[in-house]
Amino acid sequence: MAPLDKAPILRGEDGEGSVQVQQDMSIKIEGAKVFAVYGKGGIGKSTTSSNLSVAFSKLGHRVLQIGCDPKHDSTFTLTKKLMPTVIDVLKDVDFHAEELRPEDFVYEGYNGVKCVEAGGPPAGTGCGGYVVGQTVKLLKQHHMLQDTDVVIFDVLGDVVCGGFAAPLQHADRALIVTANDFDSIYAMNRIIAAVQAKAKNYNVRLAGCVANRSKDTDEVDRYCDTVGFKRLAHLPDLDSIRRSRLKKCTLFEMGDDEETVGVQKEYVKLAEHLYAGTDPLAPAPLEDRHIFELLGFD
Repeated sequence: MAPLDKAPILRGEDGEGSVQVQQDMSIKIEGAKVFAVYGKGGIGKSTTSSNLSVAFSKLGHRVLQIGCDPKHDSTFTLTKKLMPTVIDVLKDVDFHAEELRPEDFVYEGYNGVKCVEAGGPPAGTGCGGYVVGQTVKLLKQHHMLQDTDVVIFDVLGDVVCGGFAAPLQHADRALIVTANDFDSIYAMNRIIAAVQAKAKNYNVRLAGCVANRSKDTDEVDRYCDTVGFKRLAHLPDLDSIRRSRLKKCTLFEMGDDEETVGVQKEYVKLAEHLYAGTDPLAPAPLEDRHIFELLGFD
């Protein structure tokens, strides 16, 4: 098996105790606005990413969504099926990347959104950040980023290790999906700390958060007011969102009832805001015990 290009492992680069894959800065994405979407596992990052991708495309932008989860389920509402991952297709050519063509790993989804599933190493082996780096390298080698206006990285769970923080090395802004509950906000607080660490050495900055699947936003807003963060959108807990995943389609394909149209408009409004540019936020994450003291009822 021919090895892929090796990236150096740096220790302590982004903070005491840090061990991570350091990406080759020659493969940095240029010319496109790049967003990395993070949040607690199961909070709706892929739903948010896919609908946000469509919203950007509805505004006339050329969009590329990169799923960064071994489950490779980030883009199936756009493509209507699970697509092979970059790791899958590399295995098929014995990791000889020069044998691949763009159509082997880039697929067109709803409204022209380009879709890539990076995949990941087998459980307990390898580094997810290495996979992200190789995916971006392939995209650059095949000139797939030259005609792209927006890149969205959909990153699995609330993993804050050096590996799955790798998309932050490419991103301009990080967006956190949360809900109006303790666990989601607790995870958001940890992700904020991880992004702040990356911001010491990379251009990434926090854009804000999206309150997803929540009737109210009082706890999210209380946290944001306390640490200096910002809620950019509120997406209610509608059944049409659940059904869109089951129907393998985006919310923009779910009819024209008043509630669904309202959520579509919220996504378009969020896309307009992000594309126009957001102020770089530098919130001060709380210590764990302070989260317990801040949130909830007396």
